[in-house]
Amino acid sequence: MSKGILHYDVGEQVDLYLMIKSATKGTASNGKPFLTLILQDKSGEMEAKLWDANEEQEKNFAAQSIVKIVGELQNYRGKSQLKIKQIRRTGANDAVKIDDFLETAPLSKDEMISKLTQYIFEMRNPNIQRITRHLLKKHQMAFMEFPAATKNHHEFVSGLVYHVVSMLDLAKSIASLYPSLDRDLLYAGVILHDMGKVVELSGPISTVYTIEGNLLGHISIMVNEISKAAEELGISGEEVVVLQHLVLSHHGKAEWGSPKPPLIKEAEILHYIDNIDAKMNMLDRALERVKPGEFSERIFALDNRSFYKPGFHK
Repeated sequence: MSKGILHYDVGEQVDLYLMIKSATKGTASNGKPFLTLILQDKSGEMEAKLWDANEEQEKNFAAQSIVKIVGELQNYRGKSQLKIKQIRRTGANDAVKIDDFLETAPLSKDEMISKLTQYIFEMRNPNIQRITRHLLKKHQMAFMEFPAATKNHHEFVSGLVYHVVSMLDLAKSIASLYPSLDRDLLYAGVILHDMGKVVELSGPISTVYTIEGNLLGHISIMVNEISKAAEELGISGEEVVVLQHLVLSHHGKAEWGSPKPPLIKEAEILHYIDNIDAKMNMLDRALERVKPGEFSERIFALDNRSFYKPGFHK
């Protein structure tokens, strides 16, 4: 198997099959059209420009197309970029399929559903347990497939559930250090906080925001889902409102997308756990691309900082 696109060094020649994750039309300063292609394989994604793109190329090189590319890796403004020398769309003679190019979570779906089931089983509050189990069952298929975002963190197949099981393990460790935390609430908050993304996002491949995603967002979607679940299960009381609050406040501040700040201890901790796991994923993915003694590309979601990988890291 040839090495992935992210494992090439600047100046190296590239001759690879890649999937187009997205294709965006632009106009150059000379008035000529070009396409910005985000290309991906299992190792990750890379930007490339297709200059002087005509209408036929626009049609041929759309999202989810698989292409054969010959080119060279360049450094452009501190970021790796693929310079295209030759590009063609694959045909019947090319023995490739879309699954060959999709980055997936490092754990299997079976392992992750088993972990989720165990955490729900450990819940002692019947109302919290029933609502969480009901919503997981309702959305399980999409929940196990979808990414956690379109960019920045866990933006790969099964990224959403991987983000959640990573957060659950973190929540368990923190709760063992601070026994006053309500584990049922914390575990339920972790499982439900991003579940609305199965409606907010379009799916696991070439992910974009849906109409509901743009107009409502995953937080509002999930608050409604908790309300519907409670109604269907005949559950009323404080647990329902508190679960809704955990979802509403998990981004932490209004400017980060939360209609309410955390006003319950478990909501505050949920926000930190979410932040830690997302940022660790961003850092690991960025630093995986660089050798010891080098700086990463700038990470937009981390204040556009470039991180250093110490030379003694092997």
